[in-house]
Amino acid sequence: MHPLLIRNNVKILGEGCQVIMFAHGFGCAQSSWKYITDAFLEDYKVILFDYVGSGDSDLSQYDKHKYATLEGYACDVIDIIETLELANIIFIGHSVSSMIGMIAALQMPEAFKKLVFIGPSPRYLNDRDYIGGFNAGDIETIFEHIADDYVAWSKQLAPVVMDTPSKPELADFLQECFEATDPSVALEFAMATFKADYRDKLKNLEVPSLTLQSSNDIMAPLSAGEFIHKNTPENFLVVMKATGHFPHISAPEETIREIKEFIGDIKSIPSSGHLHAS
Repeated sequence: MHPLLIRNNVKILGEGCQVIMFAHGFGCAQSSWKYITDAFLEDYKVILFDYVGSGDSDLSQYDKHKYATLEGYACDVIDIIETLELANIIFIGHSVSSMIGMIAALQMPEAFKKLVFIGPSPRYLNDRDYIGGFNAGDIETIFEHIADDYVAWSKQLAPVVMDTPSKPELADFLQECFEATDPSVALEFAMATFKADYRDKLKNLEVPSLTLQSSNDIMAPLSAGEFIHKNTPENFLVVMKATGHFPHISAPEETIREIKEFIGDIKSIPSSGHLHAS
């Protein structure tokens, strides 16, 4: 196996020709997609991976300078694309991976067919009229909690961001994902995420994209999704019935349906009628 595929713990699944690449968010790994990937295996070639420093990637390849910004994580995406000689990709990114995917698509637009952003935010920090959901004090407190006791912080965070009190097992699953991440890597990934500002890059995106916005998400409020929709060419916005920051875990059927509708899967459930073009 190619060393890079080992580095990023790349898995290639599925029976189809059309490539779908799933990119996990902060504190997670490719296992976070397990509730929806089966729905794509019959008709698509599915690429799963872990960013260096996450999941079962090769931690020895982690470079704190490279991964101090989201561009470093976008390099992982591009490396995988080039190594596997992929083209015409449908890229599905959760949370921070939405902007990571956008960065990669800006660098290699010819490789991408469509982008799906699940719970995206171009900037988490509030800025004048822009509501990202966090002020500077909030973000510094997050960094302090991760540095002081990452496991305790993740136990507190998981049920809040999952937002499915009737299904506590989902929060438990998320907590296990968080705890599998090295605390020092988690802190550096959090810093790269929460300090990022990609609002001015959205207008340059040429690849059609879908913003999947949960109806209640404390990590990525509707204002962030609406900003992406209004400022990105060929972006579609769907406000889901699902709540929380992890609809691909908490509401897999709805997430699958909306993705398939956007990517033009003729076998998908009929249109829900609330795709809004930019």
